[in-house]
Amino acid sequence: MLNLKSILSFALAATLVTGMPAQAEEIIKLATTTSTENSGLLKNLLPKFEAQSGYKVQVIATGTGKALKLARQGDVDVIMTHAPAAEAKFVDEGYGLLPRGIMENDFVILGPKNDPAKIRSSKTVEEAFAKIAESGATFVSRGDNSGTNMKEMIIWNKAKIDTSFAGYKSVGQGMGKTLLMANELQAYTLSDRGTFVAYKAKLDMAIDFDGGKALANPYQIMLINPAKYPELNHKGARALSDWLIGAEAQGMINSYKVQGEQLFKATYSE
Repeated sequence: MLNLKSILSFALAATLVTGMPAQAEEIIKLATTTSTENSGLLKNLLPKFEAQSGYKVQVIATGTGKALKLARQGDVDVIMTHAPAAEAKFVDEGYGLLPRGIMENDFVILGPKNDPAKIRSSKTVEEAFAKIAESGATFVSRGDNSGTNMKEMIIWNKAKIDTSFAGYKSVGQGMGKTLLMANELQAYTLSDRGTFVAYKAKLDMAIDFDGGKALANPYQIMLINPAKYPELNHKGARALSDWLIGAEAQGMINSYKVQGEQLFKATYSE
């Protein structure tokens, strides 16, 4: 018959063999955009949720297109993205449930401080894009099927401009790296305001066009349909979604600032 010492030794050996703690925290896999990560917002929000809930959130920061693909494959438990048309399709296909708008910021066109394409006088974002293409200036695109890239392509299409013009560079990178490349080339690019503010100290760039409501950038959190993937952590995903629409998280979103600037506006309402 095993004594207490033998039992404890056996448990310790099992732990060492598996490399896992005796009681692991329950993980929630969140696929989200690079902007929520690059801006520092998630590092501000998630520790509070984890402390209160006991869950551990594993963040996969990527473009919206990749985030939706991961969700379609059942590789994540919940997604937070910012491409309304793609999100609506995801729900219509039966993959997404309970989409909730939790916050927004906006897109801006960044460029050299001397604005060589003279876009600051533009009345619409389409006019601004047309001036960039016609001026011979360089435009750096994320080119990664992210929400920002999707918005950019919508603008080019509305402006009736083919992106094969000489100055167009598609780099296939997240927002932070795209900003650094655009800065190095002294090029124009489309960015969410939050990531720009977070990176501003590293950049010699200015907001050359601010489009107001036309460039609004809403974020939603969505659950994955358990009928598609019953094995996912649906309980944890719902807990995170519920927490993000609550008064505490919404207040934290509103109060989150970088260099004194508010990056996101909380938007959830019943």
